[in-house]
Amino acid sequence: MPKSKDEILNFILSKPWTKFYDENVPIELNIEPRPLYTILDESVKKFPNHDALIFFDNKISYAELGSAVEKLAYSLYKMGIRKGDVVSLILPNSPQFVISYYAILKLGAIVNPINPLYTPSELEYIINKAGSKIAIVLDLSYKNLEEIRNKTNLRKVIVASIRDYLTGIKKMLYPLKREFRVSINYDENTVRFTDLLKEGEYEHAKIDPINDPAAYMFTGGTTGIPKAAVLTHYNLLANAYQSSSLVEKREAQDVILAVLPFFHIYAQTVVMNLGILRAATIVLMPRLDLEMLFKYVEKYKVNLLPGVPTLYNAIVNSPLTKKYSLRSIEACISGASALPIEVMKKFEALTGGKLREGYGLTEASPVTHCNPLKGKFKEGSIGIPVPNTLAAIADPEENKLLNINEIGELVVAGPQVMKGYLYSEENVFFEYGGIRWLRTGDMAKMDEEGYFYIVDRKKEIIKYKGYSVYPREIEELLYKHPAVKEAAVIGVPDPTVGEIVKAYVVLKDDYKSKVKEEEILEYLKSNLAHYKVPKKIEFANDLPKSLVGKILKRVLLEKEINASRG
Repeated sequence: MPKSKDEILNFILSKPWTKFYDENVPIELNIEPRPLYTILDESVKKFPNHDALIFFDNKISYAELGSAVEKLAYSLYKMGIRKGDVVSLILPNSPQFVISYYAILKLGAIVNPINPLYTPSELEYIINKAGSKIAIVLDLSYKNLEEIRNKTNLRKVIVASIRDYLTGIKKMLYPLKREFRVSINYDENTVRFTDLLKEGEYEHAKIDPINDPAAYMFTGGTTGIPKAAVLTHYNLLANAYQSSSLVEKREAQDVILAVLPFFHIYAQTVVMNLGILRAATIVLMPRLDLEMLFKYVEKYKVNLLPGVPTLYNAIVNSPLTKKYSLRSIEACISGASALPIEVMKKFEALTGGKLREGYGLTEASPVTHCNPLKGKFKEGSIGIPVPNTLAAIADPEENKLLNINEIGELVVAGPQVMKGYLYSEENVFFEYGGIRWLRTGDMAKMDEEGYFYIVDRKKEIIKYKGYSVYPREIEELLYKHPAVKEAAVIGVPDPTVGEIVKAYVVLKDDYKSKVKEEEILEYLKSNLAHYKVPKKIEFANDLPKSLVGKILKRVLLEKEINASRG
């Protein structure tokens, strides 16, 4: 075991984890710096007639996708969009998102994806912070944008509709409900997306892939004021290649289900960019509908299903599993939050595919770690660094690396790591051993084989009577209880002990009238040290979640704080 500073650094630089890579995963990738949009150009050239997108059963070939991208790029160029300009995308998973994304990049402009469910004030903050000149918005989200449009510097608004890419009877019947019908006054500054798909020449921007931004990705919204990670073309290109390398190389053979929202960096990389890179067929879902998900997996023989723990948990607990087959699924990488072991085991038994926990963060485009799909898997681990990535454990307060099995802050380095934050003085980098390390904000440890374990978010560690209590440990235990469907553990401020440990639990339907708080507490007491046992269990019908599916602990904490104030 290394002990000195130099020994620890040399251990990390030797990349001990590479011996556990699957046979198809290279120890090092040769990723030539180039604009991100070139991955689309290559797939269009090699597989023009292959299905690129499927949207409510409407199939769009790579040739059609490439043509639409060129046409929109021409129209945006005519509108004055040039290199360095910012265009906001306020869209769900749809052909318009994919077309807009690559069209913006073709001009050397910067993509700013925004959650279409954001409130007017949230839209105003992000659009102004990003400095957007044009917004491309779904008609159903237009009202919120219109409310704050005069408070921004938006020159034009481009309006898209789900109906634009529906065919046949679906187009005739959309929308059926009156509340979904939208009235918009179109003029020279508010135009329809479909009116912009016109042929024309435009000047291609000269792009420096390593330094030129491709996307402003806002992060931190669930824990504080959002700030934008500046991700370059090379950051995103590299991470698409790194993520793709984890799955066996198969051009134009994969079918990926896009249920994760593209406005989130995880879906952008492991669904959209990875899919385009591999010339895969991407089945688009604008929103999560479990029955639609089951139908699409069975109908289109989906083999890759990137997701989050709450999605896989919903799948294994759904009665629809008896109605549809999910046996086409081969590989799933779970991100965004901790994957309970019990959920993983049940999902693999149901599908016959592999479900592995990975790890990433917006500031790293986002993927940095993953458990091998075929090789050595360790329960509770986020796995090992992906190719071209270094990871270590650092002292949370000092710029030094810690030893094997010591708990500290996870730090990473690699071509996928952002340039920095937009208009922010916050410094999350430090230099050590000639390497620029990114502090992740997550407390973790590394074992002697180079596998990493997230202990908890640095901000979520509970301090009870001087003890450090890690919510993830308690949550993992709760998920193993046969009655528990979902769980979240938080620390409630208390002037006497610091923070009180409290668990929120959603019971499975069959257990709701049978299991009491005392039973769950006794179960925890028999498996945890006394100071880790929650002082209270609260049963809930559901837990608050972001659109990505991450459980929002801050909402639970706010509820507790407000209740204590009376």
